[in-house]
Amino acid sequence: MLVDRNLENYSVRIFSNFKVKKFTIKDGDSKSKFVPNNRYGLGFGVASEKFIIDLAFNIKNPNKAETKRFDLQATTILKQQHYVNLYIQTYKGFNVKNDFDVPTVFRSDIRSVTFGINYLYTFDDVAFSYSQLKAGLPQKRNKDIYITGGLGVFGVYDYFSADATVFSEETSAYYNEAANIKRYNGRALGLLAGFVSYFKLPENITATFNFMPGIALINKTITLEEDSYRPSNVMLYKIDFHVGLGYSYKRYYASLTYGNGFYSTNFNNDNKYFFNLSNAKLAIGYKLKAKRK
Repeated sequence: MLVDRNLENYSVRIFSNFKVKKFTIKDGDSKSKFVPNNRYGLGFGVASEKFIIDLAFNIKNPNKAETKRFDLQATTILKQQHYVNLYIQTYKGFNVKNDFDVPTVFRSDIRSVTFGINYLYTFDDVAFSYSQLKAGLPQKRNKDIYITGGLGVFGVYDYFSADATVFSEETSAYYNEAANIKRYNGRALGLLAGFVSYFKLPENITATFNFMPGIALINKTITLEEDSYRPSNVMLYKIDFHVGLGYSYKRYYASLTYGNGFYSTNFNNDNKYFFNLSNAKLAIGYKLKAKRK
């Protein structure tokens, strides 16, 4: 009884995706970005009214060094009022890009780990299904515009490290000694607010937009080559947003989604730290059976 046997609710799909975690260290005059390689993927999957299973293969450029990575990001709505977003990411190997006259280099020894969860309790029932939108299925409710706000909590663990420090000797000359970090650990817990929305547009087009800012207390530990310290600034700020477009024509559909989570905190000594999680997906699907008229 738990298995949906209606083939009208099933489709096969191909997709292209983009997933990346990058982080930035800056002071008043200098900025360095740590950006991974092989950020794109291709894949195929199966979708239904209740779930989507997609399998992606990372695209690797033979002319570029490989970033070893595991990247899982998922969003769901439970019992119509509980918005949950989960992410787990491990990356090893980053390009260090500077805004001053030091060339970009790939550092295979730099490792980054991030995992976290966002939870938002919405004031009203969420009148749409993300799975149905992404699978090109019509919504069961007839509202053309739906917006609801909510309050919640979020937690995040963030870590990066290098064999010596994340800066080369040439790059470290542009920063103070406290920025030459060998290892960083941050554990944050905070409050979240925001809204989720759905729009039914003409010509079988649907759109979604979610926006969720948050503020948290964070416990940070920074290890240098010969010392360690805990930054006195205990605040972390974040902004998450997600946009999506869907189009359906007979047994075909297309969906385009993009999401970004941006976090910032202060390392003291005029050093600021930012990291952001981005993902985008373009999927084209074909329904296994036409809808009965």
